[in-house]
Amino acid sequence: MRPYEGYVYAYPHKTAYRPLDPRPALADVWAGERPGALYVHIPFCEMRCGFCNLFTRTGAPENLVTAYLDALERQAVQTAGALETSAFTTAAFGGGTPTYLSARELTRLFDLTERAMSVDLGAIPLSVETSPATATPDRLAVLAERGATRVSIGVQSFVDTEARAAVRPQKRAEVDAALDAIRASAVPVLNLDLIYGIDGQTPASWLHSLDTALTWKPEEIYLYPLYVRPLTGLGKQGRAWDDQRLELYRLGRDRLADAGYEQVSMRMFRLPGTANATEYCCQTDGMVGLGCGARSYTGDLHYSFEYAVGARQVRAIIDDYVSRDDFGHANVGFTLTPGERRRRHLIQSLLQAGGLDRDLYRERFGADALDDFPLAEFRQWLVIEPDVIKLTAEGLAWSDAIGPALFSPQVRALMDGYDAC
Repeated sequence: MRPYEGYVYAYPHKTAYRPLDPRPALADVWAGERPGALYVHIPFCEMRCGFCNLFTRTGAPENLVTAYLDALERQAVQTAGALETSAFTTAAFGGGTPTYLSARELTRLFDLTERAMSVDLGAIPLSVETSPATATPDRLAVLAERGATRVSIGVQSFVDTEARAAVRPQKRAEVDAALDAIRASAVPVLNLDLIYGIDGQTPASWLHSLDTALTWKPEEIYLYPLYVRPLTGLGKQGRAWDDQRLELYRLGRDRLADAGYEQVSMRMFRLPGTANATEYCCQTDGMVGLGCGARSYTGDLHYSFEYAVGARQVRAIIDDYVSRDDFGHANVGFTLTPGERRRRHLIQSLLQAGGLDRDLYRERFGADALDDFPLAEFRQWLVIEPDVIKLTAEGLAWSDAIGPALFSPQVRALMDGYDAC
């Protein structure tokens, strides 16, 4: 088993989704369901980084952004009409880069979301993604005024040569200015993303980036391993850095622990006492996704629009989205069987440092998790107690191997059969 098989940020992955036939009406999909989270996807960036395989396009003209916001409003109105409640407990604007939008366009995004979804974004935790080039004072002022509680910025490296190696052309001065502007905006939580495993990166340069990041005292830091992915600039180089990435991960984990950060997952580190209070539970609550790259999920159906990575296909999907009038049905998705629901609960729990709450699992499914999933092949990485099953420190380091290994044969077959484009 290799330590870096894949990042499991959701189960199942969108590459396991297929066209739904017949397409269910959203009113039926959401009957009796609690949405919990609201996610709004903006599929635009000023550039495409070499490591990126997100659903996004670069250089969108203003008229396309306007058309996209028009479509987003149509979708929001129809989606809200299908929900039995709009009592969201958390929200996020992601992408892409939501702050690719101008301050005026961001204001419209807030207005249409709040109006159509009957939600006060200033009353619940709201996270917004940004980038060094777009974290400008005017945009950040909108976020702060409208109640954003968290801003997440992808810096990746504070070493210019490493940023260029990751096909992330940015200047250190631009990064510093963006971080200063975020801190000046007084948004309560700053999250800063760094990447380890970049070509030419050394333990010393990695620690330099970490120590530099700490000078801004971010409430959260995410440490991402560089992945060699198909259809990305770096993926075409065909290199593997497993040993280097593990070494750098352990260095970063230990440095952040020394700085007082608690580990939440393999990637996430947080200063104690700085988490946004929310009642949202990813194992039990659903999510409403707005935008052509967003996914939504209920207890037994995960759905979205078409998924792609390649630039030409992404543009075609966006063009289809902005011309669409019917947003009242789920189009592409995956129906979770009772077994897949148990498996998702296991994966979503086990990959968090807090682990799986055995009582919660019994309450939901009427069985003990170890009866459903003996986990024999992972025992070296597990702490098993009467009330919890969790990964050891080294087990967390192997999260990107353990997570994919827990996928069901059906989901693996669908992902293997996905025609990447």
